[in-house]
Amino acid sequence: MSSEQQKWLLADLGLLDYRKAHRLQLELLNYRKEGSLQEDIILLLEHPPVFTLGRRGGLDSLKVPRELLETRGIPVIQVERGGDITYHGPGQLVAYLIVNLRQKNLRVVEFVEALEEVMIRTVASWGIRAERNPLNRGAWVGMLKIGSIGIAVSRSFTYHGLALNVNADMEPFSWINPCGLHGVMMTSMEQVLGEKIPMEEVKNSLSAHFQDVFNIHLENGNHILSNYLPS
Repeated sequence: MSSEQQKWLLADLGLLDYRKAHRLQLELLNYRKEGSLQEDIILLLEHPPVFTLGRRGGLDSLKVPRELLETRGIPVIQVERGGDITYHGPGQLVAYLIVNLRQKNLRVVEFVEALEEVMIRTVASWGIRAERNPLNRGAWVGMLKIGSIGIAVSRSFTYHGLALNVNADMEPFSWINPCGLHGVMMTSMEQVLGEKIPMEEVKNSLSAHFQDVFNIHLENGNHILSNYLPS
């Protein structure tokens, strides 16, 4: 680790209920603000099926009856991240970042651009050419969106983060106008390549690109979560 690199923690939570993950983020955010957690941290995880609404999100972007989601047991949860409605489910790799922007000397727009770059470089490792699109923040393959970003910032500390579609079931995305965008379709690494992608390999690639893009050194942070993970 060079003298200029900061140490961040990386914790792999596997498959975790969205509400538990959200409570964990808020707990870590508070510990980070008060200084008892001294390192920034990235949480990697997948969620059981869930729709979330950001600050701009409204149910007007939901294209199917709410009853359909209830019969499927899929909750709809309002949260404080930016953006509109989105879907999370197994096979989608989510990264939540609790980061002190002031300490990294980053503006919010620079942080978001760095998250885009991490996803663009990650899918490029599988030969997928993704890019930014002025329509909406994230990573795009042509006019198909493969990765989304939605963050919140509190006193220069970020939470929430990015979601990259690896092997996700894409049907639930057809039930919404994703990110509030009309006529936009989502895609996944599996759809683009025509084969399933090992999730562990994507996690390793994403983590490596986090280190390169943010000029950080990641250390295993799973050991600290026993103090913070909601029961």
